Amino acid sequence: MSRTVTVGFDGSPQSRAAADWAAREAGLRALPLKVLHVRYPVPGNRAAPSGAESGHERTHRDPAGDAAEQLRMRHPGVEVTADRVTGDPALALAEAADAAELLVLGSRGLGGLGGFLVGSVSLFVIAHTVRPLTLVRAEGQATWDDRETSAEVDGPSAPAPSRPVVVGLDIGDADGTLLGFAFDAAARRGAVLRAVHVWTEPPGDFRRFDGVRLHASLARRQATALTDALRPWRRKFPGVERKFPGVEVIETSRCGSAAQVLVDASRDACLAVVGRRIRTSPLGTHIGHVTHAVLHHVVAPVAVVAHG
Repeated sequence: MSRTVTVGFDGSPQSRAAADWAAREAGLRALPLKVLHVRYPVPGNRAAPSGAESGHERTHRDPAGDAAEQLRMRHPGVEVTADRVTGDPALALAEAADAAELLVLGSRGLGGLGGFLVGSVSLFVIAHTVRPLTLVRAEGQATWDDRETSAEVDGPSAPAPSRPVVVGLDIGDADGTLLGFAFDAAARRGAVLRAVHVWTEPPGDFRRFDGVRLHASLARRQATALTDALRPWRRKFPGVERKFPGVEVIETSRCGSAAQVLVDASRDACLAVVGRRIRTSPLGTHIGHVTHAVLHHVVAPVAVVAHG
């Protein structure tokens, strides 16, 4: 695997927002950034040999190359390269995801519907890669632009305060890959990590029999289980002998709809982190309804971390 942050780029406002976010992420990780443009094959024509260009291509500027040039000027500390391939975008981006440390894609809003459109290409890539993937909205880039201005004035040693990183956690399946990604993201940003666990009451009419006391007891047990799940990771990110500070963690354990609670908790986030269990079934995409809801309704960039 090549240690790069790769961003899919097609020239749209969403992909430009994703490219700018990806450049910042590459800087945080001290990794190079690859700007990837996927071109559909021309119908009726065979694919051109590697390195060959048609006359039509030579008279048109390379979107990835232009974007890479702009990103080098905007983020002078990041090594940026451009690449382009011909083929099916979903397959090409899934392949690129598996070859990178992180893949970043853009996602566009649905206007009055109050959500975002996660297209079939993005859903395919999410469901078919085991590498982390982040979707970025153009609507959320103003905050990043403000942070960039501050960094240019004050220098890289004085970054603007960051909003929290939010991670949705199922304590019954508290996977280290998901928590490691979330803690690392918060540490690199100097951000608070808000760990959100949502639980449901057991089925049946248990509230008929001293339900208030039973609900309170269950709430305490769930909160304790969340603390136990996070304890090893608090020890790994204590702010000692690390190049970046430790992580302050806010624990949130609530009863209700996991999708709704996590969407609400992510309204002020700089990054929302959700998991996707890796499945081997060939029938359709398997993302999960909670992750699906976050992808469609959270304004902040959303990182999807696959785990076993």
